[in-house]
Amino acid sequence: MKKIVLTGGGTAGHVTPNLALLPALKEAGYEITYMGSYDGIEKRLIADFDIPYVGISTGKFRRYLDLRNFTDPFRVVKGFSEARKFLKGYQPDVVFSKGGFVSVPVVRAASTLGIPCVIHESDMTPGLANKLCLSSARKV
Repeated sequence: MKKIVLTGGGTAGHVTPNLALLPALKEAGYEITYMGSYDGIEKRLIADFDIPYVGISTGKFRRYLDLRNFTDPFRVVKGFSEARKFLKGYQPDVVFSKGGFVSVPVVRAASTLGIPCVIHESDMTPGLANKLCLSSARKV
């Protein structure tokens, strides 16, 4: 069975396109897992769809002065490590990212393991998370 990891979050706009893919992916025979933050909106939205959810540490890249700008890089590094550990054991065939700060550690970790990553950007200009992940993607 083919395995896919979906990722994206921070806002519902990064999650709902992934949800729209679920029926087609299931019909195509994919085993689906979703990776997101420990308790972000993506966790609540995915709960109704009976697919495994893996939470990781995440941090937002704020472009304004905030004390969390000093601690969030450490959360991202922790999330990268958590995502890499999971992906190494799970060995998906592909990672599909919709974007949002939640996706950065997942896509970057997958890239280090040679797992192909596909990024979907539906906005006119790429968001910061997708810009950070462009070099890790096989297809955008």
